Amino acid sequence: MSFSKNEYKERLKKVQSSMQKKGIELLISQDTANINYLTGYDAWSFYYAQCVIVHINSDEPICFIRAQDAGGAFIKTYLKKENIVIYDEKYIHTWPSHPYDALVNLLKKNKWDKLKIGVEMDAHYFTAYCYEKLKQGLPNAIIKDSERLVNWVRVVKSNAEIDFMKKAAIISENAMKTAMEIINPGVRQCDAVAEIQKTLFMGTNDFGGEYASIATLLPTGKGTSASHLTASDEKFVTGEATVVELSGTYKRYHAPMARTVNLGKPEQKKIDAMNATNEALEAGIKASKPGNTANDVAEKFWAILDKYKIKKESRTGYSIGIGYPPDWGEHTLNISKGDKTVLKKNICFHMIAVMQFGEWGVEASESVRVTETGSELFCNLPKELHIKS
Repeated sequence: MSFSKNEYKERLKKVQSSMQKKGIELLISQDTANINYLTGYDAWSFYYAQCVIVHINSDEPICFIRAQDAGGAFIKTYLKKENIVIYDEKYIHTWPSHPYDALVNLLKKNKWDKLKIGVEMDAHYFTAYCYEKLKQGLPNAIIKDSERLVNWVRVVKSNAEIDFMKKAAIISENAMKTAMEIINPGVRQCDAVAEIQKTLFMGTNDFGGEYASIATLLPTGKGTSASHLTASDEKFVTGEATVVELSGTYKRYHAPMARTVNLGKPEQKKIDAMNATNEALEAGIKASKPGNTANDVAEKFWAILDKYKIKKESRTGYSIGIGYPPDWGEHTLNISKGDKTVLKKNICFHMIAVMQFGEWGVEASESVRVTETGSELFCNLPKELHIKS
């Protein structure tokens, strides 16, 4: 278990308080990061049905897990043995049987089948089949979307969580330095990523890293005009730019960052775009302080882009913390116009400027923590266009 038992208990209280406000008596959370947040459970078992169950009056949540993965729950969580509920392997890929048949039986056994139940309608891995099993099996329950209840509790980090993110940031910096060293003409993209991944996993002499929620992204050449492209076996070419987006990970906490490198002398338009991008980022970061809203940050960012007549449609940030595949975002606040989320101390977000101009683009990003009076960056590496001659 990564945190003290008291920290997990405080998290549970915050979730139950939010449940009360939303009129939810029982919460079923299948979001992998939420399961980790509430119990400490951490394993690559999220591809099949598992969840954490929180009753409004419970002293501990219940971890509902596949028999094959039960050992991991006993090892990784702080829960009492009786709160780790195991479902039989007979439910694995034997449609129409499904693990949520066993979950329905558990809720009936505990006389929770007539409660107001919150589920995570938009969570990864909470399938339509999961929902249908609950609806059909619990006709007397009121089932509704919990509206990312746990995710919103996670938005404000504890000091212990911040410490984990700072460790992740050190790994991010080391990996980005590796990227800038290894990306050269004639080197295969896949070979470069192999070295980057090595750094991400090795961490430091004091602590190691682990797998990130998103693969290292490596748009290259014309690919810099697109998002979320991964490495191929093609070689880097003189004259082309490459965007590197990655994250160090420590005990599932992330601190992502992005930088752009150009092999050879770049066109002036790339330098100008990178400078404008960084100016916009700095304006947004400066506006990131308690009392301001996510919209305030976005307005400052886009004001700089407007000054340079640069158009950008996508958001420029999102909250971060715990992450599991397929992404490291918390799915709560967005740094975008119209988001009125008020910033508080220890809210953390990835402020990312993906700038695309037809057949080319540049990118830079920072992981940001809101402090008592302003904000600070988790990583400390130059954002300028990295030019390798």
